Amino acid sequence: MNMATTKSYPQKLVLGSGNFPALHRFSSALLPCAVALSLLFLGLLLSASPSTDKAAAAEPLKPIPDRLVVLTFDDGNKTDIEVVAPLLKKYGFGATFFITEGLGADKDKKTFLTWEEVQQLDKLGFEIGNHTRRHLDASKQPRDELDADLAYIEEQCEKLGIARPVSFCYPGYRHSAQAVEVLKKRTYRFARRGNAPEIPQNREGGRGLAYDPAVDHPLLIPSTGAAGPKFTHDDLVWAVDQARAGKICVLTFHGVPARLHPWVTLVPEEFERYLMYLKQQNCKVIALRDLGQYVDPTKAGGDPYDGINSRLKSKSASK
Repeated sequence: MNMATTKSYPQKLVLGSGNFPALHRFSSALLPCAVALSLLFLGLLLSASPSTDKAAAAEPLKPIPDRLVVLTFDDGNKTDIEVVAPLLKKYGFGATFFITEGLGADKDKKTFLTWEEVQQLDKLGFEIGNHTRRHLDASKQPRDELDADLAYIEEQCEKLGIARPVSFCYPGYRHSAQAVEVLKKRTYRFARRGNAPEIPQNREGGRGLAYDPAVDHPLLIPSTGAAGPKFTHDDLVWAVDQARAGKICVLTFHGVPARLHPWVTLVPEEFERYLMYLKQQNCKVIALRDLGQYVDPTKAGGDPYDGINSRLKSKSASK
């Protein structure tokens, strides 16, 4: 009797099926290990990739253009939000606002900014800088007190989601080697002063020194012009003209107007006239932090006061 021949084919190997229980158990045991190895490999790839900060830092510096102007505003006057910010937005300019709770700013919120208004300036795209908690003489403050005053402003910024300050302004323009060291340790990048000791500081405003990155330490940046009753439009024109051949014009303002400090005040009409001039001259107007596009503060070496001492020596030799 002829019997039909039936061919037999091997079963298809399917992981996870019941056909090969031993193999299924083996593959299931390996799965967590495979996942762990994959995650480890991904972690190694991410750690090998440069961070955004490092990548940004690696970007080449831009050449310093002529008519580069930095705008800074001290003390946190209420008019910073009422007058200054709207005009700056109108002309498309950047700026740094240095905030303190000294000078009565912690209580007098009719004259000075509230922290919610400081937060608003930050949201508008302006830089918030540190002017210390109590606006004391940084050249005489004990190291730990200055450190605590800086930390306080940083903490208030952090609570409101404001970027940690990287720029500083010396209260009353007074600075010292010890203050510079405190700023270094707190990783500040730029700090603005007045013009002393090279030029006697005029309390009511006046001409100063252009910031020369080849000479000035980034934590001792001078003011090219300081607004006040004795600072005129001609002085502004002069200050802007200093911003050439690698030098930068840094302008200092207090209130527009400064209601409690008439010796540094400026009327809004004159302030807008200044802004119009900057626009007409095609100036690039930035915040202090934005100097990082043109100057690498981490490259500053030697004695921070070398530039100041060099100017004083030249001044003495020319007499």
